[in-house]
Formats: sequence, structure tokens, C-alpha cells
Amino acid sequence: MYRFATSLASKARLAKKCSQQINTRLNWRRNYAAKDIKFGVEARALMLSGVEELTDAVKVTMGPKVSRNVVLEQSFGAPKGTKDGVTVAKSIEFKDRVKNMGGSLVKQVTSATDDVAGDGTTCATVLTRAIFTEGCKSVAAGMNAMDLRRGITMAADAVVTNLKSRARMICTSVEIAQVGTISANGEREIGELIAKAMEKVGKEGVITISDGKTLYNEMEVVEGLKLDRANIAPYFITNQKNQKCVSRKKNPNLNATVNALELALKKQRPLLIVAEDVESDVPSTLIINKLRAGIKDDTVILDGAGDKKAIEERSNQLRSSIELCTSDYDKEKLQEMLTKLSGGVAVLKIVEASEAEVSKKKDRVTDALNATKASVEEGIVPGGGVALLYASKELDKLQTTNFDQKIGVQIIQNALKMPVYIFASNAGVEGAVVVGKLLEQDNPDLGYNAAKGEYVDMIKAGMVDPLKVIRTALGDAASVPSLMTTTEAAVVELAQDGKESPAMGAGMDY
Repeated sequence: MYRFATSLASKARLAKKCSQQINTRLNWRRNYAAKDIKFGVEARALMLSGVEELTDAVKVTMGPKVSRNVVLEQSFGAPKGTKDGVTVAKSIEFKDRVKNMGGSLVKQVTSATDDVAGDGTTCATVLTRAIFTEGCKSVAAGMNAMDLRRGITMAADAVVTNLKSRARMICTSVEIAQVGTISANGEREIGELIAKAMEKVGKEGVITISDGKTLYNEMEVVEGLKLDRANIAPYFITNQKNQKCVSRKKNPNLNATVNALELALKKQRPLLIVAEDVESDVPSTLIINKLRAGIKDDTVILDGAGDKKAIEERSNQLRSSIELCTSDYDKEKLQEMLTKLSGGVAVLKIVEASEAEVSKKKDRVTDALNATKASVEEGIVPGGGVALLYASKELDKLQTTNFDQKIGVQIIQNALKMPVYIFASNAGVEGAVVVGKLLEQDNPDLGYNAAKGEYVDMIKAGMVDPLKVIRTALGDAASVPSLMTTTEAAVVELAQDGKESPAMGAGMDY
């Protein structure tokens, strides 16, 4: 009887323990954050508010007036002033999560444009807002969202085709300097510095940007081949001021090294070794030889009699690989290989009165450099937003299959007017007046010089935009808003107290 009672008590304790574990697991499952769902007009309205507020902060950087900056608070150091659209966009987060979703989708547009073209992020942001705003109004009025999207996509493709037909290729240093100057907000010195660097290293050469140590902006060119390796031991250095190291085999073994040492000793010649790596017993042999003063193992020899035709074939192969490559890391490494074969490395050293000013100026130089490379690659179109403005006139001829698609085309038409409108507005001029006057005349190169407040021939004045930047900005701006316009539900996470949890920094770089 005692054993039976003990067994029952043991089973009861086990059952209680299992029950506690089950309840604990159930409670843990219940602690999953709840979701809040917004539908239809409410979801689109909240997303639109995020798009509009983010765009309002970004669009002030558009135009040549260098006094218009955005000041960003930083987690460390002094606040940073910038005119770079993608930098401003990435710094913005909203407390409301649905609103933050709208802002994050705009960041997706700016990041995509920046990754492909390296510039044009502010233009892409402005176009995104215009397309999404008109799209939401049209859907609320009863338009078919899918037909609107088809019309938007159709119109964007037609505009890109029109821009390509009007693009002009550039090749001279003067033209390159003009593009760099415009992208650097009118700083001629930066444009000329970039043109000089591209002339030295070629369009496929690497151009980097660093802090200067003197009183002036300057350029330094590294010619020849630079080996990103160091000596495996300091004992091989015979001249501390002129250290040299070269290797012929990827992984020379001990026998090959000893044979080379004996031959060098017999000929009374210094031994020059260049290698990507060596076997573990090779360094000790060389060190012993060095300490015994056998011969000087101090250098590396490269044969410069390469086949130029083979080098060009390899360069073309690398160019094709870069175009097809989808990995940013692999693309960067392929570009480094191409640079070592066909060009050099130029370093632009930037100086300014303070650290904050240097950082802001380096952002402008980076945008100008990316825009210049894009111009050399695909050509230029009239700047100041007029290329998009005049392309909107061509959409009148575009044929659609139904009325809703026609509205989608009109959404793009209206959006294409916004860059010129904002350029003029930021310069203190009525944007609608400038847009209307330009559309009334027939010169496709006439535009508004916001810096001087006058109408000029943009090509002759050197005020141009890279085709690659403009078409990329339009393509990205048309794709995401058309997706947001068709949004019928937005799912966000709630905190345990039922209130919406704070936004999670979807636009940050990790």
C-alpha cells in the first residue's frame, strides 16, 4: 500500500510538472507581438503621409542654391549638414509603423537609384511622391489600380526611350568638367578636378576621395601596379626607405626556393621573390640564410613584356563580367582587376575649414564623380529637369487600351513637371510659371538657370544631366509607387500594451 501511494504521488508530481511546462509554453506563445492591420484608404493615407514628410525634407536639397542644406543629428559628434538626398532619406524614421512603411519604400527607391547611378536620389524621391500622390487620388476616385499601374509603367518606358534618342555622348575634358560642376552644385573646382583625374586614369580607372592635408584641394595619381601585400618577415628588408617585394609563383616550395638561393649565391646576385603565399618551411630557410649573410633576399621581379592584345582581350572579358555580375562584392573585385590592367588610381584630396564642412563637401564630390562616370558611360541630356519636362509632351501620342491606363499615363506626365517646379521654387521663383513658360516654346534645350534666375540653352551653358541618372531615377520612381497604389492592406506589429511599437529602422545600412 505504501509503494502504491508513493507511486501515485510521484505520478502526480510529474503530471503537475508537465502541466506547468505546457502552461509556460502556451504563455510564451501568447507573448508573440500582436499585429495591427490597416486596410484600403486608411493604409494608403498613412503610407502617403510618410512619403510626403520624407520628401519634404529631401526636396530642399534640390537645386544650385548652396545655402539650402539639411542638418542631421548624429549619435556621436557634431550635427552633420548635407545636400545629399539619400543621406537625408536614410536618416529619417517615423514612430507610426504604417507611416514608416511609406518612408521605407521611398528609401528603397533612393537606395536603388544610388546603387545603380550614384546620383539622382533627390529627383527619384520627388518623382516617387508625385506618382504615389496622384495614384492614391485616382484609386480613391474608383480607378482600377492594376490598369493605373500598367499605364504608369507604359509611360515610364516611353519616356526612357525618348531620353535615349536625345542623349549626347561626351568625351572631352571640358564636357566632363561641366557635368562634374553641375553635380557638385556649381563648384567649378570640383568639376575640373574630376575631369583631370579621369583624363589621367581613364574612364575605367579608380578614383577615390580622402581628406586633404594641405590648404588646397588636390589630386594624386598612383601609377603602375600596387601590390596589396607585405613582407612575410622584416628581416628581408635591406633598405627601410625603399622596401621592395615581388613573387613569380603563387606558392613556391622549399626545394624551389633552395635552388634559387644556390643559384643566386653562385652568381653573386641579390634574390628577388614575389609570391602570393609560401609554404611554412620557406620563411625559416630564408631567415637563416639572411642571418648567415649568404645573399640578399630583398626583392621581386616583374616582367613588363606583356602581350597587349591578350591584355585587351582580358579587359573586355572583365567588362562583360562586370555587366552581368549581380553581387556588389564580386563587381568591386572585378573592377579592381580591370583597373590594374587598363588604368591607374587617382586620389582626390578634399579640404575645408572644419570637419563637418569636409564631410559635406566629400558627399558633393562623390555625387559629382558618380554623375560624371554615368555621363561618360551613357551620355547626357539637358539638365535642370527639362529633359523630363519636354519628354512629358511626347506622352500625348501614347496609345492606351482603356481610360484607367490613360490616367496612369497622365500621372507620369504630371510627375515629370515636378523637378523643374521644385528647382524654381527652391530658388524663390514661382515654379508653375517657369514650367508653363518652358512648355509653351519649342526649343528642347531651353531651361531655367535657377542660380542666375534666367532662361538659357542648357547644353551651351554646360548645365546637363547624365542620361543614366535620369532614366534610373524615373524607372525606380515608377516601380515602387505603382506597387504602393495597389496596396489594400498594411500589417504592422503592436507592442504588448496594445500600442504600436516604434519603427525598426528599415532604412538603415547594416
